[in-house]
Amino acid sequence: MDYWSSIITALGCLCGCACAILAFAVYKLGVIYQFFHKAESKSPRHGGESVAEVLRSHGVKFVFTLVGGHISPILVACEKLGIRIVDTRHEATAVFAADAVARMSGTVGVAAVTAGPGLTNTVTAVKNAQMAESPLLLIGGAAATLLQGRGALQDIDQLSLFRPLCKFCASVRTVREIVPVLRKAIAVSQSGTPGPVFVEFPIDTLYPYHLVEKEFAVKNAPKGLVGKAIAWYLQNHLNNLFAGAWEPQDTTPLPVQIPTATDQQVQQCVELVSRAKKPVILLGSQATLPPTPAEKIRAALESLGIPCFLGGMARGMLGRDSGLHIRQNRRDALKEADLVILAGTVCDFRLSYGRVLSRRSRIIAVNRDRSQLLKNSDMFWKPTVAIQGDAGSFLLRLSEGLKGHRCPPDWPQSLKEGDLAKEKANREKAAERTERHLNPLRVLHRAEELMAEDSIIVADGGDFVGSAAYIMRPRGPLRWLDPGAFGTLGVGGGFALGAKLCRPESEVWIVYGDGSLGYSVAEFDTFTRHKTPVIALVGNDACWSQISREQVPILGSNVACGLAFTDYHVVADGYGGKGYLIGREEEGRLDEVIGKAQQECRQGRAVLLNVLIGKTNFRDGSISV
Repeated sequence: MDYWSSIITALGCLCGCACAILAFAVYKLGVIYQFFHKAESKSPRHGGESVAEVLRSHGVKFVFTLVGGHISPILVACEKLGIRIVDTRHEATAVFAADAVARMSGTVGVAAVTAGPGLTNTVTAVKNAQMAESPLLLIGGAAATLLQGRGALQDIDQLSLFRPLCKFCASVRTVREIVPVLRKAIAVSQSGTPGPVFVEFPIDTLYPYHLVEKEFAVKNAPKGLVGKAIAWYLQNHLNNLFAGAWEPQDTTPLPVQIPTATDQQVQQCVELVSRAKKPVILLGSQATLPPTPAEKIRAALESLGIPCFLGGMARGMLGRDSGLHIRQNRRDALKEADLVILAGTVCDFRLSYGRVLSRRSRIIAVNRDRSQLLKNSDMFWKPTVAIQGDAGSFLLRLSEGLKGHRCPPDWPQSLKEGDLAKEKANREKAAERTERHLNPLRVLHRAEELMAEDSIIVADGGDFVGSAAYIMRPRGPLRWLDPGAFGTLGVGGGFALGAKLCRPESEVWIVYGDGSLGYSVAEFDTFTRHKTPVIALVGNDACWSQISREQVPILGSNVACGLAFTDYHVVADGYGGKGYLIGREEEGRLDEVIGKAQQECRQGRAVLLNVLIGKTNFRDGSISV
């Protein structure tokens, strides 16, 4: 009896397992779903239309791209819905442009590129967006769902490549998934610490049923059980791809989650600030993120009266000539301060990993990302209060809690005096004559004086741009764009493109080194075709000077650092822009040439100023690694 019971039990288990496997297979194949949701085989609609509808519902105005057959339906559908398609000469530029739009508009930036090499070309730009905390949606084409892993054209494991770079990665497997996957991706990109997300679209999820059917169709009538099973599988897969594809779906944005400081934390900080005699605020890019408008943050900082050092996108937060904005001698100020507020600023290489902070100072650190909030803490520094929350809204609440209280005025005044003395010394150095060509500091001072009040400055380079950071003054919030913590070269063309589209009325300047210019000079073609005139100021010293300045004295060789005084202005002409060469002979006409460039730009033409510059010792000792 026990023997037969065991047999029956075993058979029951096997049947149960078989049923479970069959149920799972039926579920994965979408057989049950297709009983309730039919595929509309006669519909001319395609998945690109669903992508476009979601983007429009999220307020997306631009999609940056380099065209490819995998993504054509998305681009065509977006254009039909009034979303501007901006095609670039390199996929990295498309992502850099989307990054700039994300920073300046407060909405998600969008780039769409084709499969395989189209996507691999974006890796550096996506990593830059991750480290700069920019909310960015990367849309990628992919091989058809049934052909992935089978040697299809441009087929690689794209998700594995982007998972370390993105907050969220997904591959759409059916047309009905497009809307919910995109809505989730966009919400994730803007929630918490913003960053890039990646959604892959196999080509058969984007084209109409009748075209996909041609690819799936069995050429000859199936023979035998295996042939019929394969034919059924292919037809079922096709129907499942499009089942329920055109049923109404909600395309509106999902809620965005943003961490904020608690009332108790804000009150603790109010008490610390009220007792401080020499407080300092270090404001980072994160303080410019939504939902707090930059104008309100500026008002809060002015109400507090605390001297501020501004970095990244926060440059310009206090305008061009604020008495609270301290630009020089940061290390000395931090050693003297009794309270330091790190508002979205990270203790990485930019703050010497925290070593520039005094052990005697009380430190309030505010950051959305916990790992960035506590970077290198307990090694070189220690926060008195560490708040995982939004820096912008924190500053508003801090200001409200300190109404009627201001920092002792003699403290910012003393720092400003040191500022003015250092800037006077810089101007004196700018007046020195270099051995050959123009003094780069003089060039930067003249450009700073002559650029329009609404100008946006894009920084892309090493030595020349490092000098510009000391001299050029953004006129207002969100008017300075640099790569961020990753220190990426090549952002110039894309950042300027995105900035000009967001602020078409503004003068957009790219400050290039002659090395970094090589990455995106071809985008002058893009500026011409898309009528986005910008001014490129190129410091041409025929050298990778940021590296050479250390390599030569330490290692005794200039190998791989030398370039040539190339006619970059002619390249700009060739792409439909206008180029000017400015050497020592044109020094007396420098202001005139800059004025001409501005006039050309106002008339719709992108301009490149190829300025031949000499060497100075202005930044000797600055790090390049």
